Amino acid sequence: MAHPVHPYFVPTAAVSAAAHRRRSAAVVREHSRTLAGMLLAAVVAAVLVVVDQLINTWVDGHLLVVWVILWSVAFAVLAVLAPTLRQVSDGAARRMTAWVAARRQRRAEAALWRLAQQDHRVMQELYVAGLVAEQRDAT
Repeated sequence: MAHPVHPYFVPTAAVSAAAHRRRSAAVVREHSRTLAGMLLAAVVAAVLVVVDQLINTWVDGHLLVVWVILWSVAFAVLAVLAPTLRQVSDGAARRMTAWVAARRQRRAEAALWRLAQQDHRVMQELYVAGLVAEQRDAT
């Protein structure tokens, strides 16, 4: 039997925090996928340039052999470096997202502090919130 759901009894902060975590995780995954693709393309391009220069010094007119060797190296580099670059890009995207969130939090706290310095009621609320937090931590 289905139970009715009363949305006004659900704490909105908990629901919105969970939704925000899901959204931010999806954003990190999407950004890391793009970053991994770009890193992989850059590394493969650099390796191909180096291999092309090396092969050009060894070969005198055998272009088909050079072409086969060049693309063999390209696919080998793709196979070897893709997982590693994906992990690197995942970590970089996570660090960047955390940095942006921390920066946003610092700006919000600075704006609240400026407001509290101008309005004594807000300063009093911050003081009381600090006392409540101290009591909660002490118990």
